[in-house]
Amino acid sequence: MRIVLVGPPGAGKGTQAAFLAKNLSIPHISTGDLFRANISQNTELGRRAKAFMDAGDLVPDEITIGMAKDRMEQPDAVNGFLLDGFPRNVSQAEALDGMLEEAGMKLDAVLDLEVEEDEVVKRIAGRRICRNDSAHVFHVVYAAPKTPGVCDTCGGELYQREDDSEATVRNRLEVYHTQTEPIIDYYKAQGLLVTIPALGEVADVTQRAMDALKK
Repeated sequence: MRIVLVGPPGAGKGTQAAFLAKNLSIPHISTGDLFRANISQNTELGRRAKAFMDAGDLVPDEITIGMAKDRMEQPDAVNGFLLDGFPRNVSQAEALDGMLEEAGMKLDAVLDLEVEEDEVVKRIAGRRICRNDSAHVFHVVYAAPKTPGVCDTCGGELYQREDDSEATVRNRLEVYHTQTEPIIDYYKAQGLLVTIPALGEVADVTQRAMDALKK
C-alpha cells in the first residue's frame, strides 16, 4: 500500500506511522529522517538543504521532493510506503502525483488524523523534559511525574521546551492551517481521504486506521 499520513502537530503522526508501517510491512518515510539521512551521508541534496538550513531559510520544495523521490525508489519501497510529513503543501502533493504516475503507481489512501486544536495545545504544551536526559519525557496531564517538576527516573529538573510553549504551538498550528491543511481538500477531491479520530489510546487509533484501510 502507498499511504500519506497527515494531521496537525501533536496528532501523533510519528507514533501512528511507526505502528502502521510495521503492521503493513512497508517502510515509514518521514521528512525528518530524509533530511537527517541526506545531510549525514553528504549527498548533493543534503548539502543543498544544509546550506539553506544554516542560513535560517526554508528548504525549497524541489529539494524535499528530490529526497522523497530518491527514497521511494529504494528496493524496500517497491511494494509500498507510508509518507509522514510529505507532502507538506499542495505543490508537493502535485509533484508526488506526478512521480507516482510516471512510475505507473498511485496512492491507495490519505489518512487524516483528526484532533481538536485545544487538545493539540494541551498535548504539546503539557510536555516536560528532564534536563539530565532528554529521553525522560513526562506530561502534566497524561504522564505526570510523582513529584511535580522532578524526573521520576533520575531526579533531574523537568522543564518545558520553548518549542512546546502555548504561543509557539498555536503558531505552528497556524502554519499547518495555512500551508498543509489545503492538501486535505486536494486529496478529498480525489476520493483518497480517510479521516481517523486521533483521540484515545495509541492502539485504538491504530486499529481505527487499519479498519479504515481494509474498507
